Amino acid sequence: MLTMKLHRLPLWQLERYLKPHPIPLSPQFARPFSTNPSSSRFSNLLSNSRCINLQCNSRSSRARRVYSTTSPTIPSTTVSAKDILFGQPVYETHPHILQLGELTPGITAQEFHERRTRLINILPPNSAVLLPSAQIHYRSGAVFYPFRQESNFLYLTGFSEPESLTVLTKTEESDDYSFHLFCRPKDPKSEQWMGPWSGIDAARDVWNADQAGDIGRVESLLGDALKGVNQVYTDAELSNNGALTKVGTLLSSVAPKVRISPLKPYINAIRAIKSPAEIANMRRAGRDSGRAITEAMRRPWKYEKDLAAFLEYQYQTSGLDGQAYVPVVAGGRRGLLIHYVLNNGMIGDSEFVLVDAGGEYGTYITDITRTWPVSGKFSPAQKDLYDAVLRAQRSSISLSRASANVTLDKLHLITENALRDQLKQLGFDVGGDRMSVLFPHHVGHYVGLDVHDVPGYPRNVLLREGHCITIEPGVYVPDDARWPKAFRGLGVRIEDSVCVGDDSPFILTTEAVKEVDDIEALRS
Repeated sequence: MLTMKLHRLPLWQLERYLKPHPIPLSPQFARPFSTNPSSSRFSNLLSNSRCINLQCNSRSSRARRVYSTTSPTIPSTTVSAKDILFGQPVYETHPHILQLGELTPGITAQEFHERRTRLINILPPNSAVLLPSAQIHYRSGAVFYPFRQESNFLYLTGFSEPESLTVLTKTEESDDYSFHLFCRPKDPKSEQWMGPWSGIDAARDVWNADQAGDIGRVESLLGDALKGVNQVYTDAELSNNGALTKVGTLLSSVAPKVRISPLKPYINAIRAIKSPAEIANMRRAGRDSGRAITEAMRRPWKYEKDLAAFLEYQYQTSGLDGQAYVPVVAGGRRGLLIHYVLNNGMIGDSEFVLVDAGGEYGTYITDITRTWPVSGKFSPAQKDLYDAVLRAQRSSISLSRASANVTLDKLHLITENALRDQLKQLGFDVGGDRMSVLFPHHVGHYVGLDVHDVPGYPRNVLLREGHCITIEPGVYVPDDARWPKAFRGLGVRIEDSVCVGDDSPFILTTEAVKEVDDIEALRS
């Protein structure tokens, strides 16, 4: 366990703790695992091929799986795994994305194993976890959205394909577990139309499933996986309007007597505390996203859509996966609309533009909001309102540390009081419920694999080292006579993603400038 304060380390120092272990089968590990097994079972990846040798050095860029045909009618050939198509990047095919030992960017097979172990350790004996994958969603007709794996499934397996089912079983008093992964078998004819998928043997040999099977035969296979289990933890939808869903029907047929309990309270408690590798991914997303937003501030913009397109392009070319969520790019009074995402308006030279946008790296997101004058120069009223929000934000960020003994809810109250004091000084009447009009949303939420991470995890939990949150105060002044005339129609929100440290916060998004002098200097 690392005992140094990781939030104090720069990114380049964090990254050196994320290298894969030099000896994948070291006796210190609770169970053998590897993304580079000494023998492999990739049947049907190529015609009648099997792995005959693994040439691997954990620090070598030449590590590879190699395969040989064994059919008596086909001459013997050797094929490297880098020449095989998988359903997602693996090290051999995508060394520009993954380092040796990683299953997803920055996250090693060992870390995925440790996540599963932590979850199993807090569940009772003779229990199981059941996780269906996400499914492909369609925009219209045959036009589908890019696939995105269900977050808990991804967090525990690293496997990013639809039509899959994960089962983790814990039997008797052991803290060990069995990892079952049901997925699509290799099918060259279907893959010619749909693109590659990884197959059953890859589920064992790359993603380290103890047992892997054909998802098409799951009705006959799941019963064996759940043998001896009397309680299943799952958040899958089992019924809809009184009728059993596909998963509900499956469970009731193969394990009708098991008790069903929600998984969310257990998995949320684990996911909420981020590892050094997760923090490094979020820092990478925050760094490159912040640079993109700062670069956008250097330029004049006439159309919201052009600014939105510029940011997405910057994310892609910096090495991020793309945008983490549909951005808010709101010119002028549209900045008063909290989740304005049409992004199709014109922006006046004298107006603010409010941008809530961020990229993701390795499926870990960053969440940033900046507000700046399109002209590059703050008017007196814009500067006064902006400074009021910035002061409140700075104060709340400084308290985003374990030693402050605060919760997100407590930070919200502190932020609201700070904004109230600042607005009073600007001549606002903030009596009664007027603060709920000017500051209608919570000051923050958890961030990680999801923009609003670990749904259902309470905001009244004391923040501790490893929690990652946003701090995003905002003031939105309606255009009516209740408010000082100079500020009517102005909306300001300033948001950073922050990792809670023991004694100090680790701001993940510092590259997005936010001081008035710094913003104005970008256009001078």
